[in-house]
Amino acid sequence: MSCEIIMDVTGDLTRVALRRGREILEMYIDIRGSEKLAGNIYKGRVQNILPGMQAAFVDIGLEKNAFLYAGDIMVDTADFEDTDESKVEKKLRDQTAIKKMLKVGQELLVQVIKEPGGTKGPRVTTHLTVPGHTCVLVPSVNYVGVSRRIEDEQERARLKTQIEQVKPDGMGVIVRTAAKGLSAQHFERELVALKEQYDRVQARAARVKAPALVYCDESPAYRVVRDMFTDEIDRLIINDEDTWQSARSVARVYAPQLIDRIELYKNDLPIFDAYGLESKFKTAMERKVWLKNGGYLVIDQTEALTVIDVNTGSYVGTTADLQQTVFEMNREAAVEIARQVRLRDISGIIIIDFIDMKPEENRQALLEQLRAAFKDDRTKTNIVGLTGLGLVEMTRKKLRKSLSGVAQCTCPMCHGQGRILNAQQVAYGAVRDVQRMRAGGYICDLLIEINRYAIDALRTMKDMPGVYYIQNDALGSEQYQVTCVHNSEVLRGAKPLFGNS
Repeated sequence: MSCEIIMDVTGDLTRVALRRGREILEMYIDIRGSEKLAGNIYKGRVQNILPGMQAAFVDIGLEKNAFLYAGDIMVDTADFEDTDESKVEKKLRDQTAIKKMLKVGQELLVQVIKEPGGTKGPRVTTHLTVPGHTCVLVPSVNYVGVSRRIEDEQERARLKTQIEQVKPDGMGVIVRTAAKGLSAQHFERELVALKEQYDRVQARAARVKAPALVYCDESPAYRVVRDMFTDEIDRLIINDEDTWQSARSVARVYAPQLIDRIELYKNDLPIFDAYGLESKFKTAMERKVWLKNGGYLVIDQTEALTVIDVNTGSYVGTTADLQQTVFEMNREAAVEIARQVRLRDISGIIIIDFIDMKPEENRQALLEQLRAAFKDDRTKTNIVGLTGLGLVEMTRKKLRKSLSGVAQCTCPMCHGQGRILNAQQVAYGAVRDVQRMRAGGYICDLLIEINRYAIDALRTMKDMPGVYYIQNDALGSEQYQVTCVHNSEVLRGAKPLFGNS
């Protein structure tokens, strides 16, 4: 089945979709001026140290200070000459006390590993990495690691041996999945480029004063070719000629064997319409997701976690066995949940409320189904298991904002609550304001301006002499205004509340 990446570049907005056949696997949005921060390297200044949390806050020039945990600070163990492991551990533990590692006002290089969210600033580390197409250079360590997605042990051993021969002295390398089958010459060329990039970061850091951005992750085209464009991708289709040229330039360095698979889209019809993606993009942010069997999912994202609820809907099963019916429903839901989480780029803590199952073997089989469904996800996931209440706990590494986090904003009417006061409550609120004004000594006529959403409910209120109302759709659903009228012209078009003057 063919696998394609479609890039829609329109002005400052770039949308990327990865699809296999007709199934959309991933979608991303980049808006110039609000790009993701993960991967950026800053020269920061320690603002304050919290020994009780073993953490520090670092000013990196953003609105909120970055959070640096003690475990994310590089520790020099070169002077650990003891052979007794317990003594080494004690020295390391002593050295990693946050007050011994940092001091207020200290300048240091940090890299963002977690995007800011809600009221929290970004999380950073001093363990810098420089990612490439097939390798990630890790200057602070001296080892070679191979992606777990490369399961063939012989291939893992071959890659490790070849990287050991060409990696920079004293530095580490993580071999990415795209490296499978490639030669040492390819790795050597890429590692030279990554080492030069790291040297440029160090040179710039020496010139600038904290807080300052030292390295910014590259353009969307660069990241797509570097992180997504592998031998498994049949075509990369781009609708913008400059971006197309940029993608080919990156591929010429990192993946020359794939350069002919990058195509320029030239038709007048918007590219997402041509490939049937526009409607999929809109449904990828809906709260309710229907399953093929008639069941449905409800997906609610909060600041702390995401909750996914599985419902049977119109599904009645194929057998008379209730437990089998529930098991079949949950299995189909598990597959769709993995697809939706990947498509929407949901991260952090995820709680799934499957339909309750009694047989233990069905519960374990469902967990295995869920793990299998997430196997192709490029982002690291960890399915913890079932809680005592039968909820599935899992986590997914946060690399960027979710699709809805980039494409949507807080509703100005409900202020992010997702619910508003009903019409009766709004009408009663207006009436209470009238009562307060009368109790405060207002003897003038009063005018209530209210939205059409609540005007019918207002008409059912008790008679109130000297009170008028008028529809004003410029007001929000929960909004109304009560004003004192001194000029009868203001009441033109208004109606007395229940006919009283």
